[in-house]
Amino acid sequence: MGVENFTIVNMIELLVKFDNSSLVFSLLVNIMNKLFFLFLLSAVLLLPGFKRADIQSDLIVLKDEQIPVIPKEFYIENVIDERHDKSAVVWSSNIPAESNPPAKRYDFEGGGFRAIKGFIDHNLPKNRALRPIIIRLKEFRAGELILRDGLINGDVSVVMSFNIVKADGDTLHLLDYNGKAKYSRNGGLLQDIEPTLRHLLVNGLVYLNTWMNKQAATNINLAKAVEVTFTDHAEKTEEDTIYYLFKRPLTWDDFRGKVPQSKFDAEVFATIGYNEKTTVTNGAINLELDIKVCIPKNDCWVKAGKQNDYALNHEQRHFDIARIVAEHFKQRIRAENLPVSNYDGPVNVDYLEAYREMDSLQKQYDAETNHGGDHAAQERWNERIDKELKAIKSLSH
Repeated sequence: MGVENFTIVNMIELLVKFDNSSLVFSLLVNIMNKLFFLFLLSAVLLLPGFKRADIQSDLIVLKDEQIPVIPKEFYIENVIDERHDKSAVVWSSNIPAESNPPAKRYDFEGGGFRAIKGFIDHNLPKNRALRPIIIRLKEFRAGELILRDGLINGDVSVVMSFNIVKADGDTLHLLDYNGKAKYSRNGGLLQDIEPTLRHLLVNGLVYLNTWMNKQAATNINLAKAVEVTFTDHAEKTEEDTIYYLFKRPLTWDDFRGKVPQSKFDAEVFATIGYNEKTTVTNGAINLELDIKVCIPKNDCWVKAGKQNDYALNHEQRHFDIARIVAEHFKQRIRAENLPVSNYDGPVNVDYLEAYREMDSLQKQYDAETNHGGDHAAQERWNERIDKELKAIKSLSH
């Protein structure tokens, strides 16, 4: 019977037969030492977190890192995963050969997108009083090449698109971040590349913060309010068009149009319009509206022998009515709470309303005065118009 095949049962039998046998005692010590070694080995293998040197996890733990900025102009409302391939963040393959196995894929623990979104949510302060930004994750990918000497080279690409959420719920693209990095590792633990991946993600958020701080005061897409100012258009050198001025009434010399076949003695065509200019200061859109009340001289005509002060006053009142309506146009806009995302919409609507009002008042004026033929009605309209013009003049001082 060899020592290697000796069992505990054999030992007990010998102990019974040979009570003081030195051989039995030696065998017993040998067996106990082997059992103790196996016990220790099993205990070590079962320790939490123990891994053999040649075994590593296929998951990368994305560690928390306090991002070195406190946003003052934005917060991250949401992150949307728009990557073409969402299955992993690292693809590792051998150098080109005739027959290569497919690239091995590795992901963040808990899932790539979940880990990235969680990292942003946990480490970037969120002040909902600021501008809401949505991140569209276009790419987060590391491609590794395993060389013949065991060295692994990696290229990382992170692409994010930043969009602002407007007051009406629509989103508007602001800018993109394209981060690149390279690394090398000697086939060690996959976790070793985590700092490179994390730093690219942090750099993208710092890039956004820097851009927002620089653009917040002057970028129209980041404006928070609309402020409107008005000017009354005037030309330094008068040419074919007359722009309304209180100190510059019509004269018969302005009537240069060809006289048509008409039952009326004279006619003018007053109109209103505006020029628009926008600037952004301190995060507010400054909307400058230059209001035009004008009459083209070639659209004014008078029949020969009909040029008198009474007739000229009647035509001047058509011009005055256009000026009054232009003031009503201003008043409508002042009453608006113009939205940043579409301030032109309400302005255009108010302008169309003003134009309809002008057309209606001009027709009413001619109908009630019988195109100036009813002197009493003409006087009533003179008083009505003068009263409104006086109010407008008082506002301009």
